[in-house]
Amino acid sequence: MGVRMKKGIWMETERMILRDHRWEDLPSHHEMFSDPEVMYYLPDIMTHSMEESEKDLRTAIEAIGRAGRREYFLRLEEKETGELIGEAGYTVMQETPVGKLVHAGYFSRKKFWGQGYMTEAFQEVLRFAFEENNVFRLTTGCDPENKGSEKVMIKCGLIKEADLKQKVWMHGRMRDRVEYRMLRDEWKPV
Repeated sequence: MGVRMKKGIWMETERMILRDHRWEDLPSHHEMFSDPEVMYYLPDIMTHSMEESEKDLRTAIEAIGRAGRREYFLRLEEKETGELIGEAGYTVMQETPVGKLVHAGYFSRKKFWGQGYMTEAFQEVLRFAFEENNVFRLTTGCDPENKGSEKVMIKCGLIKEADLKQKVWMHGRMRDRVEYRMLRDEWKPV
């Protein structure tokens, strides 16, 4: 169950803590964000130096206390060890009279791939979005070659909206993209 703390967001699942970032996260944050294998499908947010990672972390930390907060990307860590698993969350794209329209994303360190961590984390992100943060519509997507990411969307109950051909320029060529959504009234706790 999610709990909003004065200094940010802190949520727990069976195996993980999802929380806002802190300055002491910088070494592991940099290690993950600069890993070419982890960031293969996210080259636009990959960092190439400690300075870039520090700038990225600063942006995440500064968003925490901001009125009208728009970025809700959280650090995922193992409950027992505190080890960094990955990151998940969303950006508010628009606020409407019926609620927020957001675009979500997630990724994890290779060591944690294929073990259900991201599905568990993203379910909690969805719960927070729809129950605590007035989200009306959540969208996300991925390269269809990224089967693990698409599996998370399907397992979490998102609905496929589009199969876009040659949508994104990445790694020297145009690539396809699949897009999924969930509306507040489509969300059901697992």
